[in-house]
Amino acid sequence: MQLVEIRRYPVKSLLGEVVETTGVDSRGLAGDRLWAVRDTDGKFGSGKNTRRFRRMPGLFDLRARTGAVAVPVVELPDGRRFAADDSAGHRAISDHLGRPVTLAPETAVPHHDEGPVSLITTAALRAVTGLAGAEINGGPVDPLRFRANLLLEAPGVGFPEDDWSGRRLRIGPDVVLRVVRPLTRCVMIDMAQEQVPERRDLLKTLAEHNDMTFGVFATVEHPGTLAAGDTTTWV
Repeated sequence: MQLVEIRRYPVKSLLGEVVETTGVDSRGLAGDRLWAVRDTDGKFGSGKNTRRFRRMPGLFDLRARTGAVAVPVVELPDGRRFAADDSAGHRAISDHLGRPVTLAPETAVPHHDEGPVSLITTAALRAVTGLAGAEINGGPVDPLRFRANLLLEAPGVGFPEDDWSGRRLRIGPDVVLRVVRPLTRCVMIDMAQEQVPERRDLLKTLAEHNDMTFGVFATVEHPGTLAAGDTTTWV
């Protein structure tokens, strides 16, 4: 297998960035989901409602990129950009979302939904495209819908990562990941974001054919640097 794409989300539940290389440590990709939108009740912005998260329509209108320093930069639909710790940016984002919010860095509890690093494969993308009906729904399912950190090229059609739990995966010369379990998906995969339109069938398709899971999450056993094109092997 080969690592073909790396995605990082400097602010949780906002649009992110594709990068060619990144550092990886025990927390995951450097800077990934290190910040989050937080409302006055202390809940973090998301596409779903849970004990920790609150659905906030409009988050996918905003994009976060890694800044020149440790603080990410958030871009609004009108092109304005603010550092994540800029109070003027907080006011602008609050106006856009229609509720008072701030941007907050991670503290003791990680912002990740389930684990440090998420992975999907091209084989699984082909499988869900076939199950959902590519001709009916406008072509192949775009990997960005799943907001995974790593996209691995894998042969065939199916869900190979469903059988990876407990296995150790080396990517490039240094990084070793231990796969924990499949990722349970939510309504966010059907939402419009970037160039992909809203859908109403992907979550239903996964519920019917794959226990509502897609991809896996992993912990980091050995840190290092990842680069697009890295060879991936089992250890």
